[in-house]
Amino acid sequence: EWGIALTMSPEAAESYNGQQGDVWDAHADMLLATLGALLVWPAVRSGQRAGTLAPNDAVMLMNREKAVVVDVSTDAEFAAGHIIGARHVPLDEVTAKLPITVKNKNLPVIFVCPTGARANRAVAEARKLGFEKAHSLSGGMGAWRGAGLPVEKA
Repeated sequence: EWGIALTMSPEAAESYNGQQGDVWDAHADMLLATLGALLVWPAVRSGQRAGTLAPNDAVMLMNREKAVVVDVSTDAEFAAGHIIGARHVPLDEVTAKLPITVKNKNLPVIFVCPTGARANRAVAEARKLGFEKAHSLSGGMGAWRGAGLPVEKA
């Protein structure tokens, strides 16, 4: 009902609500609809999928829960710059090498690549292998660098 009220003038909104003669009530409905939209907008705007982490959330998971960072970039991309301490497992080798690289399936694993697209695919593969706490870095290394977080070169 609030969404409809936003598209109408206050007078039309009060008629729609059946509360004719009470312009202030229509304005209150519109105000509540606007406030509701403002509360929901940050979640919509971030566009984050389930299992993705913003760079600062990834840092907290690394510090608090000793999350393992696995970079699924190509050799050249990894050499150009990666998260300090990240383990390199190219995407096409995740199925074979992840269980060897991360022996404890209860630890959170954060997958990263330049944009986040390959990392999302790695999360799906890791979950098939039993890594339930698999995440990807939303926005990849671009978001990491954009947040001013440290990078090392191989």
